[in-house]
Formats: sequence, C-alpha cells, structure tokens
Amino acid sequence: MKLPHGPQSPAFVQMLQWIFRPMPLMTACAERYGDIFTLQLNAPVVFTSNPQALQQMLTSDTKEFDAPKDWNTVFEPMLGKNSLITVDGEVHRRQRQLLMPPLHGDRMRTYGQVINDVTEQVISQWQIDQPFCVRSAMQIITMRVIMQAVFGLYEGPRAQELESVLAAMLNESSPLRVVELYFPALQKDFGPRSSWGRFIRRRARVHQLLSEEIQERRDNPDSSRTDILSLLMEARDEAGEAMSDEEIRDQLMTLLTAGHETTATALTWALYWIHKSPSVRDKLLAELDGLGDCPDTNTVFKLPYLNAVYSETLRIHPVGMLTFPRVVRTPLSLCGYELEPGTVVLGSIYLTHQREDLYPQHQQFKPERFLERQFSAYEFLPFGGGVRRCIGMAFAQFEMKVVLAKILTSWDLALVDTRDVRPKRRGLVTGPDRSVQMVVKSQHQVKSRTLESSNI
Repeated sequence: MKLPHGPQSPAFVQMLQWIFRPMPLMTACAERYGDIFTLQLNAPVVFTSNPQALQQMLTSDTKEFDAPKDWNTVFEPMLGKNSLITVDGEVHRRQRQLLMPPLHGDRMRTYGQVINDVTEQVISQWQIDQPFCVRSAMQIITMRVIMQAVFGLYEGPRAQELESVLAAMLNESSPLRVVELYFPALQKDFGPRSSWGRFIRRRARVHQLLSEEIQERRDNPDSSRTDILSLLMEARDEAGEAMSDEEIRDQLMTLLTAGHETTATALTWALYWIHKSPSVRDKLLAELDGLGDCPDTNTVFKLPYLNAVYSETLRIHPVGMLTFPRVVRTPLSLCGYELEPGTVVLGSIYLTHQREDLYPQHQQFKPERFLERQFSAYEFLPFGGGVRRCIGMAFAQFEMKVVLAKILTSWDLALVDTRDVRPKRRGLVTGPDRSVQMVVKSQHQVKSRTLESSNI
C-alpha cells in the first residue's frame, strides 16, 4: 500500500512539530503536498482537507470507515473511559441517544434565560476605563452557564469548589501537559507539585464532588427538576436501562469540559475580530439596535449578520483543528490514493477552513462570505461531522449568539492592543497566542434591554 506523500523527517521530529506547532505544520504540508498527506504521529496518519474526501469519510461511518475509540484515548485522562468521546460502537450510539434530548429543542428556552442572566452578572462588574482579559471573562461566563445548565440553580460550597478546581485543571494547558497526553509513559505521579501529580489530584477532587452531587440527587429525588443531571439520571435506553453513576460522572466531565473551554475561546475570538474590524462592529450594532427594547433570544439567534459573524469566527479560528479519527474498514480510494483497511484518516478542519478556493482571502475576517453563499457541511465543519459531530453544537451556537448580543448592547468596548493575535495550540484544542485585553469606553445606550427567552 502506498500512502499519500508527507514529510521525510524522523517520526519523533514530526510528533514534536505536531505537539508544539500543529497549524504551521499542516499549512506547510498542504502547500507542498496538496489536499492529502501523511504524517508520522506514533503511527502513519493520513490528513485531508478535500471537501469531497470529507464527505466520503463523514457519510460513510460504519460502512467504509469506523470511528473507533482507540484513537481518542488521548482524551481519556480528562474525560474518563465512559465519555461519549472515548467510547465507540453500540455504547457510543446508546450514550449519544441518552445525551441528545437535554441539549436540543425545548431545552433552549430555559438556557436562554440562564445565559442572559449569567452574562449580565459578569459584565455588570466591568468598570469604565478599566482593562480586562477577555478570555478570563468569557471563561467565567461559560463555566457558570454550563454549571447552571448541568446542575440547575447551583450554589453553595460544593458548586464553588467544583467551579474553582475545574477551572484550575482546564487552565493548565502547558506544552508539558500536551506531551504527557500524547506520551502515556510520561503520565507519572511524582507528588502534588509535579505536573501530572497536580492533574490527577484535581481530577480526583472533581470526581469526588460530582459523585457526591449524584448521590445527593439519588437520596433526594425531585421529579420537578429539569437540569441536565436530573434528565440524565431519569433517562432510559431502548432496553429500559439507566446510566450508571460512573457513566453519568464521565458525561458530566465531558459537558463541563467541552461545553466551557471551547465556547469561551470562540467568544474571545469573536470579540477580538468584531472590535478589530470597525465595519463589522458597526453592521452588527446596527442589526442589534434594530431589534427594539426587548428582543427575545429566538430573534437574536436568527439574526443573519450575527450568524455570519459567528460563522466567520469559527471559520477563521476553529477551536477544534481536526475531525475525530476514522479508520478505513474496506479498501477504498481517497483523493486518488488506494487506502487499505486499518489506515487512519483525519479531516483537517483548520486546513479546510483556510482553502482559498472556498474562502478567497481566507486570512481576512469577512462575515459577508456567509451571507453570499451557503457552505456545505464538508466545507464548513467547526463541530466535526458524522457520528462524532459535537453533540453540544446547538447549545454552543445559541450561547455564543446570546452572549455576544448581551455584551454588545450593554457596553462600548475597544481593544487595548490592536496588534494581530495568532492561533496556537492550547492543550488538545487551539486558542489565542496572547492575552486579548479590552477596555470599557462607555455604557451603551441600550444597556437597559433585557433579552427575553424564547424557544428556538
């Protein structure tokens, strides 16, 4: 079998490049080898950014391709063995079926009010002429939103400690942590001051707090509760079986982790680009100002230019660089290469979103491109696709738009430093390469508006 061409440097060198500079590595390979290439990452891995190849991959799950858990084990230390991300096959299908209802449809009506209220609480603390770190502020908002959505009205010492320990665990995304995740042999506990030692102690405390919450709910059932944890505890699969406490705990870890960090990063990028591009900001404010005094979240969610800004943010800086790995099941042709069973294939979301044939002047932030044409699910795929598409996509879309609308109609903001900010690896995802600082210039004239909740 002849794999697609790729760098000839030693595998260890390629692995280090992948860990420390993944986006420049993918860009260089795409420029040299085109739509498909092979990297040596502990084993040969084929990357593709071709929309037709992505469509073949993502619509052929279970036929030509498997989406196995073996290649997702890098997430296991953080999320657990029962996470939706780290299971496969029938177990994955069952978990996804049980998790889907709380994250879609009518549930958005409740979340709209939660998102609006939490955002108001956080941004009301901002002071005129006082700079603040955008990412830190967005992390507070998204953490509290997901805590409220998962646990309901969640206050008290356990909630405060869980929020604090989770934040500390997620914020430690040093290069050493990434190396540890990719090389399990380095996952050694050398005491509470060592990198891995700190991580496993924090993880153990988070697990303990979650288990205590689950047990308390078991001991004091309340059928009137509609938060995600309560819905998961009541959920039954086709055989009438409920999730075990360990399964629930790992799904909560997945929701709290993936539903917090990624959205905070995307919101940071959105506020950066909105305020770096005066024409974008002006158009967005004009659209929001045209809503009247009490726009509901349903109306906000459907705003065309806000949607274009949201989409262009995730286009130019996708938080997830890649689709989840697929493994070839039966011999097939991909971009002119004959691939044998067992070949690992990754879709590069990052490279697809940088394609000049799809997105002319791709390095420029141009929301209008999403008003001028409709992109397919294989040309624009910030949440991945197929059986592994992010289950929280609807929630993330809704949250980002409501938060942005609330901030922009409340405060007049400006960037402290208008120099370019670049993406870099942060743990297993991406983020800004430096702190994005903003300052409040004045209170916006429509600050008194309150977004009303509505079903999307």
